[in-house]
Amino acid sequence: MIPFNEIDHDYSRYNVLAVDDIPVNLLLVQKMLSCFNFRFRTASGGQQALDAVAAEKPDLILLDLMMPGIDGFEVLRRLRGDPTTSDIRIVILSALNSNEDVVRGYDAGANDFIMKPIIMDKLLSCVVEQLRVVEVQG
Repeated sequence: MIPFNEIDHDYSRYNVLAVDDIPVNLLLVQKMLSCFNFRFRTASGGQQALDAVAAEKPDLILLDLMMPGIDGFEVLRRLRGDPTTSDIRIVILSALNSNEDVVRGYDAGANDFIMKPIIMDKLLSCVVEQLRVVEVQG
């Protein structure tokens, strides 16, 4: 569970992009993170995510892996391969949960991996941790 003072911290300057092809998953993540008051955008697939990143670079991406067309692994590879986006913090949110999937996600460049179904406290703690890294990196 995140400390109460973290919820009071001003996160409004941060831009978070959630990517999932299932709309209810995006709504669930948005609801779970509503206490942070950061700018929250969504993308419904890999290409839409890449387009959203090109339009406005986010501080943090919450990325599903299993999507039609460009999947999350390919999104990770493309973002990590581009010097202008290689430093974005990326957390995988996925129902894929085998050891091989987790290792593959980290190998592709994920900063963290959260298995679905998402546990709210885990998501909140992870987001706080990733945004702390963003803050330190300036």
